[in-house]
Amino acid sequence: MKQPDGLYIVLISVHGLIRGHELELGRDADTGGQTKYVIELARALAENPQVSRVDLLTRRVIDPKIDRDYGESIERLSSRAQIIRLSCGPRRYLRKEVLWPYLGSFADYALQHIRRVGRLPDVIHSHYADAGYVGLRLSGLLGIPLVHTGHSLGRVKHQRLLEGGTSEENIEARYNINQRIEAEEQALGAAALVVASTQQEVDEQYALYDNYQPKRMVVIPPGTDLERFHPPSRFWRNPPIEREISRFLSYPRKPMILALSRPDARKNITTLIRAYGENPALRQKANLAVVAGNRDDISTMEKGPRTVLKEILLLIDRYDLYGSIAYPKHHDISDVPDLYRLAAQSKGIFINPALTEPFGLTLIEAAASGLPVVATHDGGPREILEYCKNGELIDPLDADRMGEVLFEALSDRSRWQRWAKNGLKGAHQHYSWPGHVTKYLREVSKVIRKAKKPRLQTKKKSRLPVSEKVLVCDIDNTLTGDREGLRSLFKKLKEAGTEIGFGIATGRNFTSTLKVLKEWEIPLPDLLITGVGSQIFYGPNLVEDQSWQQHIRYRWKREAILEAMADIPNLRFQPRSEQLPYKISYYVDAKKGIDIPAITRHLRRLDLSANIIYSHQAYLDLLPVRASKGSAVRFFCNKWGIPLEHLLVVGDSGSDEEMLTGNTLGAVVGNYSPELEYLHEDPSIYFAKEHHAWGILEALEHYNFFEQERIVAVQKEAI
Repeated sequence: MKQPDGLYIVLISVHGLIRGHELELGRDADTGGQTKYVIELARALAENPQVSRVDLLTRRVIDPKIDRDYGESIERLSSRAQIIRLSCGPRRYLRKEVLWPYLGSFADYALQHIRRVGRLPDVIHSHYADAGYVGLRLSGLLGIPLVHTGHSLGRVKHQRLLEGGTSEENIEARYNINQRIEAEEQALGAAALVVASTQQEVDEQYALYDNYQPKRMVVIPPGTDLERFHPPSRFWRNPPIEREISRFLSYPRKPMILALSRPDARKNITTLIRAYGENPALRQKANLAVVAGNRDDISTMEKGPRTVLKEILLLIDRYDLYGSIAYPKHHDISDVPDLYRLAAQSKGIFINPALTEPFGLTLIEAAASGLPVVATHDGGPREILEYCKNGELIDPLDADRMGEVLFEALSDRSRWQRWAKNGLKGAHQHYSWPGHVTKYLREVSKVIRKAKKPRLQTKKKSRLPVSEKVLVCDIDNTLTGDREGLRSLFKKLKEAGTEIGFGIATGRNFTSTLKVLKEWEIPLPDLLITGVGSQIFYGPNLVEDQSWQQHIRYRWKREAILEAMADIPNLRFQPRSEQLPYKISYYVDAKKGIDIPAITRHLRRLDLSANIIYSHQAYLDLLPVRASKGSAVRFFCNKWGIPLEHLLVVGDSGSDEEMLTGNTLGAVVGNYSPELEYLHEDPSIYFAKEHHAWGILEALEHYNFFEQERIVAVQKEAI
């Protein structure tokens, strides 16, 4: 069947509440600017004639506390763009920091969606660290380019929290910051293109990362919906939100200082209120409107926003600001453009006093509405004001100066008019969505041209006698170790006939594997993965999969890695027979050990990408970033049309970790290596009591794998 003309682009944004209408911006820390960005990007891309399809993949949420919209599997944004919601852990709504254990499963569901589409995307674009983790897996499995946008970077957040006095332990406990930073490092290492909003983000924020490669980064500022954000016309009638604001104010016709953000400590709303409350002239000159998300009962909110809102109310009372400040409990997304227009009509000003601001989309919206701005001198606002010349930057920690700048901005009418005019011109010239998409597609097309686009593999089984379900096992200490157990296992497999296929995934090389199979009288498998996932062979003639070799060569610089590893202590090169074109292997001095994070940082700083696998506390293997046992079994399933839920994988060491997690049926034999101990926390992985082949038999029984009547699957999501 002929594929449609035009690009197929997959966007991934896992966390938050994402829908195409009435976005609940400010509801919590996860439903903010990124949510709006990906929705508007999807729509804008779909309007471009170069694009035939856009799928925005996000998390499906079924929770009585939120709208039922977020439980819908598919939501149309336009004729060529849609939101696809996939399972990811528990059905209930979760904050992004606790989603990490479920992202492997999300990636597997995403792969299934792409197979249902029947067409490989031309590019995958991940948004934020969690989506980067998913995008990295999909890009690797499918062999297509990854584009990444960080939005808010973990290393920057980590620095700010430490500077603010939060302890390292509390940061890790609350934000899982190390996992987030590692996911960002991996995404940056594998991404063919990183899209940033500002040059400051490239030069200062991404520069904090080991995988900082500015040559692969491009600055494309987000667009703004200029149909929604525009100045008030002469015949514009004041909207309903005006009544909600005016009921707080004694003199509602005064100029309005507008602040619009989530109730987050980083947004620095309390310093703004101090600046206003301690400046009598400013209080006399203007009203202050603080629109800080939506709330029903502050006492029922999460600790962060609850603390901020309580402090706001205490400051209002301390400075006796009643009648001068509006702080509405509710507003809709449709009210936001009207809020800017109300402030512009009153000859007021918009302020963003955030401690840190990666971009500052509200500043663009204000500019497009003819409303001058005062903004933090951190991050994106510097570039926005450089382009638009529509306001002034301030130190967000200097409350006195903040108040003075606001008073001066409101007192100079001719400068106010100049700023309003400049902002309109700048927003249209630099921050429109059509302009954003034009530059985006130009950069993405370069990436696509460099990549060899693979063809979607068919489900045809060809010569390989693949059954509907497949058992895949490690060899050493999993299959081997007990001859009686091994004989019992293969007796069961023989009785199952063609119902159950048999595969092996091992760290051994091809020759060594055949030798141990002969020694232990193990039949040739239907699937053989050797070299820790660097080679794939299919039975019965064990023909090597050349497409896998082409797939994993991405960013592999073998000689440079060998040179970089030459001076690493406590390592000894394994024999030449263990070295492969896509595998470098060492013995580790068990007494002295090795610092894996230090090796990872060392390679990243040299712009060398490798998958580092440490197993049995004795072996170190370096492979291409796309190569591993887990990636190999998924490549096999994708190629032969085997659902991951029909694959039972059994292992015993760290090299088996990736194939045990996700949507495969995972099992660990009783004699496992200590590096798998932490997987006890994953309830979807079965830990057998029996050792060696007896443990495999126990896992087969646990999963009812020989049952003929129904397809066996384990849903890896909590109810």
